[in-house]
Amino acid sequence: MTRQSERITALIDGVLTEPGTTESDLRRHVASRAGALSGGQAADGAVPDDLSGWVAKVAQHAYKTTDQDVASLRAAGYSEDQIFEVTVAAAVGASRARLERALEAIGLKDED
Repeated sequence: MTRQSERITALIDGVLTEPGTTESDLRRHVASRAGALSGGQAADGAVPDDLSGWVAKVAQHAYKTTDQDVASLRAAGYSEDQIFEVTVAAAVGASRARLERALEAIGLKDED
């Protein structure tokens, strides 16, 4: 494993498993769903309905997120910290899937 791969793995593990305001299982499911939407493996686990649209938007069209989207999540009972954690998990899941696809395309995907 390259040094960069180790750093990426540590970042992903930290985002998905370290204590937070959301359960790590939720963050893992969010990352998995975002990864699947970005060309990765099939999603592992369910994302709550009130978060699924946000996760899809962050994974596929992050530039289209709005204050109104965040307000909707707050109205559904999510705190700013929870929204942040879910957003980061979705972004990490999507970016990981894209990185893996890019590495495969140029023949540099690490073998586990």
